[in-house]
Amino acid sequence: MTHSHRTTPPARTASAQAPSVKTPSVKSSSVKSPSPAAWLPLAAAGVTVFCWASAFVSIRSAGAAYSPGALALGRLLAGALVLGAVWLVRREGLPPRAAWPGIVVSGVLWFGVYMVVLNWGEREVDAGTAAMLVNIGPVLIALLGSRLLGETLPPRLVAGMAVSFAGAVAVGLSMSGEGRASVLGVLLCLLAAVAYAAGVVAQKPVLAKATALQATVFGCLIGAVACLPFAGQLLDEIGSAPLSATLNMVYLGVFPTALAFTTWAYALARTTAGRMGATTYAVPALVVLMSWLFLDEVPGLFTLAGGALCLAGVAVARSRARSARPAIEDTASRSGA
Repeated sequence: MTHSHRTTPPARTASAQAPSVKTPSVKSSSVKSPSPAAWLPLAAAGVTVFCWASAFVSIRSAGAAYSPGALALGRLLAGALVLGAVWLVRREGLPPRAAWPGIVVSGVLWFGVYMVVLNWGEREVDAGTAAMLVNIGPVLIALLGSRLLGETLPPRLVAGMAVSFAGAVAVGLSMSGEGRASVLGVLLCLLAAVAYAAGVVAQKPVLAKATALQATVFGCLIGAVACLPFAGQLLDEIGSAPLSATLNMVYLGVFPTALAFTTWAYALARTTAGRMGATTYAVPALVVLMSWLFLDEVPGLFTLAGGALCLAGVAVARSRARSARPAIEDTASRSGA
């Protein structure tokens, strides 16, 4: 009896120690699990920004051989072919009816009007002036998102966008060369910024009903349909265009359109439109770097300073207040308990 009575206390202590060993592991897993998912939207936004920055380099080659409408249509057709193939393989089906109004609006304005008008505007003004005017878009996105989507405008977002816009202006002024600009070109670039902002705000509610791939596939198709009036120009110019220009047009469709717009939609579904718009202010800094690496255009100190301001503003705009971190840790500890 005494021998069996001595064996029972160790069993109790072992069972009592078991929960104390398991509870830290649950807490550690609950703290570590959100970190990979939190980085995915940021990584997707990074892919988008990199691809869109590379588009400015490719447009210089393709835009010299193709007219604005033909270049937009060729780019959208190439993107639609790639996106359609991925959509068929994944078998995601059609978007729900409630998503179609936003898909149509974003497809016409962002995929269609924006690309044609921007290509046209860059023929009337220099690249620096075009970059400055188009970078009004993120500001319009934040304002429209606050007005139409009820998004908040945190002080860090406003401050970061102000810093980035100042950097974009500095980059634009340093790259303006002779400062060639016409009233028509300025108006076209401003129209491109408005179409871009309206398209993003129209796409944001769609992503609550449809997947990122669905929104991108059918937005690209609608944009291509809207650009079909330029099909004659595309057929005429593709025969005389050099191979490098055609390859650049295909590149624009595959990477800055098919890939970048899909990763953009994925990230936009997981954050606010204003915060995503502010992220695109990293594009001018990357354009300066790519022009330096691939076009042997050595940037001046003013250009480098503007690029640094763009990146610093993006970092401020995407940062969160420190007071939010204890609240997150508190909720995590409660869920672990």
